[in-house]
Amino acid sequence: MLLGIWLIAQGLLPYLTIRIPNQGFILSMLALVAGILIILER
Repeated sequence: MLLGIWLIAQGLLPYLTIRIPNQGFILSMLALVAGILIILER
């Protein structure tokens, strides 16, 4: 689920005009958590 959210966010954010503070950090953390959960098979 987190991987899906990350992929959607990565696809949409370049086209949106809203700025999210620390957007790169948030997306990096989301990708990291998604990767860990996939490795742990949850």
